[in-house]
Amino acid sequence: MPKTIQIRDIDDDVYDALVRRAAEVGLSVPEYLRRETARLAARPSVEEWLQRTRRRPGARSRHDTLEALDELRGAWPT
Repeated sequence: MPKTIQIRDIDDDVYDALVRRAAEVGLSVPEYLRRETARLAARPSVEEWLQRTRRRPGARSRHDTLEALDELRGAWPT
């Protein structure tokens, strides 16, 4: 069953920006916000994303990374 969310005390400039963005895609503000909240809810949280990326095996070693950085930076000054 759908739920209702009410947000109070939205600044005028924020609301005006939402009106503009909704109009750009041919939607009402409530429909635009429904789509944006669905998109936001589908994204992982920062913590979830970090946990997933920590589990990925790295294709390059630390040595490879440092070597590539040295190539980009050039020779160290003496």
